Amino acid sequence: MTEKQQNTGRFDDLGISKNFLEILKQKGFLIPTPIQHQVIPGALEGKDVVGIAQTGTGKTLAYGIPLIQRLATSKGQGLVLVPTRELAQQVADALKQVGGSLGMRLAVIIGGVSSRPQIKDLHNNPHIVIATPGRLDDLMEQRHFQLDNVKVLILDEADRMLDVGFLPQIRRILQKAPKEKQTMLFSATMPPSISSLASAFMKMPLRIEIAPQGTSAENVEQEVFIISKPDKMRLLYSLLNIYKQDTILIFSRTKHGAKRITRDILDAGHTVTEIHSNRTQGQRKASLEGFSRGRFRIMVATDIAARGIDVKQISLVINFDLPDNSEDYVHRIGRTGRAGKFGKAISFVTPSEKADIRKIEKLIRKSLPILDLPIMLHEQANNYMPVRNNPAPSGQNFASRQRGGQNQNRRRNFRRERQYGRSQARGER
Repeated sequence: MTEKQQNTGRFDDLGISKNFLEILKQKGFLIPTPIQHQVIPGALEGKDVVGIAQTGTGKTLAYGIPLIQRLATSKGQGLVLVPTRELAQQVADALKQVGGSLGMRLAVIIGGVSSRPQIKDLHNNPHIVIATPGRLDDLMEQRHFQLDNVKVLILDEADRMLDVGFLPQIRRILQKAPKEKQTMLFSATMPPSISSLASAFMKMPLRIEIAPQGTSAENVEQEVFIISKPDKMRLLYSLLNIYKQDTILIFSRTKHGAKRITRDILDAGHTVTEIHSNRTQGQRKASLEGFSRGRFRIMVATDIAARGIDVKQISLVINFDLPDNSEDYVHRIGRTGRAGKFGKAISFVTPSEKADIRKIEKLIRKSLPILDLPIMLHEQANNYMPVRNNPAPSGQNFASRQRGGQNQNRRRNFRRERQYGRSQARGER
């Protein structure tokens, strides 16, 4: 897959100190991404920032470079709040890569593991604390950490933190933080709850919007299959054989579904791992490392991974189930097409989910091409091949395609699948 170059100048032009520039060059960072180019100058001046950009655009270094430069030249602490354990470790690795040479000490504060080592790290007065709000709030209640010394507070993936119920903890943390501090908030979408949070706790923030909120990655080709629920697994088998050279991330709506899909894929002879809330932190870390290093070609995940995976080689995302809310669709498909590469996203949609597709199309302001139904010739997955004829014409959305233009073969295949699905459902009961 090819990579795209974007002309956004160089890091030399953004006000970064000379010694830090040398470190960035040694690490291979020469050309900033658009979000980095626009955020870093204002952030280095100490201004509050609201950054809206799709996932995979380099937000971590957009706030990480100003954060590290400030802490390297003055006393104080930085606090980065993130929604998931995986994202916390990902942020820590990125900041350590560029800040380690400057002596930056980091502490990662997350749930799911023993708090004792984390308490020890906090007592060693780290320069930067990266935390999930729940565990940090607990340790603050136990008086193991105070915010008196925090000079820079960053909320990364703010909308996701609110989605998973962290608003009460975030409000408590923001209320206890010093008033004289720099606050930066980053997100791919900006719902009213986030706007309200920014208004209450930020001072005339710079609003930097790289792409309209909800914009899906332009490097990702998106496709949809209309498929009855009982036939999803057979379609998946077929796609795994078609894309047998690709690194694939599959999303399930539930952890039980993820476990079942993983088992079936493993039985079919593929290398696969899983990540969801029923797994321990050690298991999740091992799965992510194995997937990142190529030991597993396929990962099955719930939305816990939609913003916590930064694996550059993911070339295909499959939505086995659509997400519960449209915004998560954007974050899911953002796991591919990263770092200028091209990727693909395929969604399985049941006939009852037409309204969900319309919501997604409205959010991303783009029509999703609907592929013709698979023709089920045999029970074996190898003979279950998707028919790619007649994709939706450019500009034709799901609703208009449903209303008209369906050829006779498609209607016949739909009736066949519906009849098959009903008979399967009766058999399961």
